[in-house]
Amino acid sequence: MELREATPDDLEAIRAVARASLSASYGHVVSEEAIAELVDRWYDPSEMTADVASSRTVCPVAIESEAVVGFAESYVVDRGERVGEIDWLHVHPDHRGSGFGGRLLAYVEDQLRDREVDRIEGRVLATNESGTRFYEEEGYDRTDAETITVERETFEELVYTKRTAEDGSATESRVYTDESGDRVHVDLEESERGSKGPFYPAYVDSDHEERYGYLCGNCESLEIVVDTMERLKCVSCGNRRKPTRWDAAYL
Repeated sequence: MELREATPDDLEAIRAVARASLSASYGHVVSEEAIAELVDRWYDPSEMTADVASSRTVCPVAIESEAVVGFAESYVVDRGERVGEIDWLHVHPDHRGSGFGGRLLAYVEDQLRDREVDRIEGRVLATNESGTRFYEEEGYDRTDAETITVERETFEELVYTKRTAEDGSATESRVYTDESGDRVHVDLEESERGSKGPFYPAYVDSDHEERYGYLCGNCESLEIVVDTMERLKCVSCGNRRKPTRWDAAYL
């Protein structure tokens, strides 16, 4: 087994592993047509090329007999604390149970620690028992749960966290001023992934009850547009919200 950073030449193999892994994990609840569409959306070649080249992304591939059999993708986001978010950890069904998942996770954790993150997060659907067991066995604590919808089906998504810094003081909110001179309160504890940086939710009030919109974490602009598909785009720098994914562990 060999682990190395992904390159643009690996993208088609990564897409193939992702599709096989998704089919094995969720083929019983999500149609093959839907899985194919999700792979096209989540692993768009142009976006994956940018991700592989980004200094904020950790994207290793696992190689066996010169073929890509697994990969992971994580990235660094600042939410007051510096957080390493695990976006994907896929192992091809033919190679599950052989230690590839643990090796990929260890690689990601080492790289994220080198980037001085305060904690590492992974998200797993509650129905993915092997995924939840994987994070628990790797020393992660369940810290939150959310409800998401996939193909009109509702699932519980669990958040697993491992701290890398004992003394992390998070800044929960920061005040910005918009073009009209109004004060806007930005929540740095939550974020949406963007192509150039995270999007942080912004509120009119300090209690975070009345929504204002979003702040671009790349250029700190409040000029964010939302289309009918709920996609975000920063008018100032072109930062775009990444397609929503579900479940970071496909083992």
